Amino acid sequence: MPARARAPHPVWWVIAASLVVIATTLVLRSEELPFAGVALGQPATMGGSRGVFAFSGQLSKGSHGVFMVDVDAMTIWVYEYLPQKGCLRLAGARTWRYDRYLENHNICDLPPDIVKQMIEEQRQYRLQESESQMP
Repeated sequence: MPARARAPHPVWWVIAASLVVIATTLVLRSEELPFAGVALGQPATMGGSRGVFAFSGQLSKGSHGVFMVDVDAMTIWVYEYLPQKGCLRLAGARTWRYDRYLENHNICDLPPDIVKQMIEEQRQYRLQESESQMP
């Protein structure tokens, strides 16, 4: 006796119809369709992140604080939380405007103006070196 073919379950028709709708939407990609643009809650930025960012972290054993970074001003600063007083204290601040040009350096307590001077000296040295190698 030959086996009789059974009709597909209705759920398979629903899945097939959903896949057709999704495929059609992906092919057409009209900007007028809802949710076709930028993801909701996500700002459209160009050229990277800008502004001020803040995050918490541990400064030392039993000491926590808030780290803040201003990308536009190239500055980082840290507030330390003092639980006995219930307040924040500015623990440190620094610009990294000139730090990014350093090649080999690792010294604590170095002010940004000294770093700027080191960068200028480094650039002068490289310029003199490249000029001396020219024929």
